[in-house]
Amino acid sequence: MDPLTDFDWAEHWRQLVATREAEAPIDPDQDFWASVAPHLAYDPAAAADDPLLKVMEPYLDRRKTAIDAGAGAGRHSVPLADRLEWVTAVEPSEGMRAVIPHRDNLTVVASSWEDAEVAPADLVVCAHVLYFVADVRAFLEKLSRSAKERVFVLMRDREFVAPSEPLYEVLTGKPRTRMPYAADAWNLVRSLGLAPDFETVEYEAEQVYDDLDTAVAECRQRLSAVWDEGRARPWLEEHLQRRDDGRLSYKGDMVGGIVHWST
Repeated sequence: MDPLTDFDWAEHWRQLVATREAEAPIDPDQDFWASVAPHLAYDPAAAADDPLLKVMEPYLDRRKTAIDAGAGAGRHSVPLADRLEWVTAVEPSEGMRAVIPHRDNLTVVASSWEDAEVAPADLVVCAHVLYFVADVRAFLEKLSRSAKERVFVLMRDREFVAPSEPLYEVLTGKPRTRMPYAADAWNLVRSLGLAPDFETVEYEAEQVYDDLDTAVAECRQRLSAVWDEGRARPWLEEHLQRRDDGRLSYKGDMVGGIVHWST
C-alpha cells in the first residue's frame, strides 16, 4: 500500500475530530461562539493584511459573487462584500451573526454549511471551520459544488494557540489530540481527484481576554469535562500576559495553510 495515495484521509480526519471531542466534549446546547464573538469582530486594519484575502486578490472582481461557509463574525465576508457584487455569509452561531457588520450586498444565512440551501457563487471561502467537522468529505464536496470558479480553505497547520491546549495537559496529565491541519485538508482534497494549490502563511496568533475571569470562563467552557478550578485559575494567572491596554493575552507563532482549487 502506498501510504500517501492509498491512505484514507477522510477516516483519519474523522478519528481526529471524534477523539478530540471525546476528550473534552462541549455542551451542544450552548452557543460557545457567542462568548468569543466580540473578540473576533471584523477589524478593517486586520483585513488589510489578511493572508487569505491576499491569496484571493487575483480572483476578485466587482462582477463576481462569493459564499463564506462558516462566516463567523464577518472577518472575510465584509471585506469581500466591499470588493464583490454579492456575498452570502453562512453562519450557525447567533452570537457570531449578531456582530457581523451590515452591508447592502451581504446576505447572512442562519445555518450550518451542511444544512444551508444557497445558490452557487463564483468563489467559496471556508476559514477556520473544518477542525470540528467529522464528515469532512461531504463538507468539501458541497464547497466544490457551490463554487463556479474556485474554493479557498484556510486552516492552521500547527497546534492551536490557546491556553486551553496546554491547560488540558496540566489537568489530565496527557497532551490533547491535535485538530486536523491544513496539510490534512490538502491530502484529502487530492484524494477527491482534485488538484489543489497550497499557500503557507505565517503570523502571530493571539487570544485576548478582558480579565482573568473572562479567560477562566472560556477555558472552563472548552474543558468542562476535565475542569478543575483550583488548578486551572492559578495556571492561567501565571501564563497569561498583561497587554498595554490592560487586557490579558496568550499568543504564539502560527503557521497556516490555504488550500485552494479550481472547480
